[in-house]
Amino acid sequence: EEIKALMQHGVELEYQYAEATMPRGVLGLNSTMFKEYLRFIANRRCQQIGLEVMYPGANNPFPWMSEMMDLKKEKNFFETRVTEYQTGGALSWD
Repeated sequence: EEIKALMQHGVELEYQYAEATMPRGVLGLNSTMFKEYLRFIANRRCQQIGLEVMYPGANNPFPWMSEMMDLKKEKNFFETRVTEYQTGGALSWD
């Protein structure tokens, strides 16, 4: 319940931000669409931590945002410890 309350509070704060920064909208983005996106993201976060969705039926009005968020993040070779090497014999050329 505490986590749900925190999520709800965060979404409400983001609503206020959307209304303050986009009172008239900009280039295909308006506060109504942004609010729907916030509900979609809140649902997604709830599912990721094993909770039920808070906003049933919320959809993503910005499918291009999902493409960016769902991409596998690449690691910087020089800043991480590399543990996933493949040898030439293990590569598949199919």
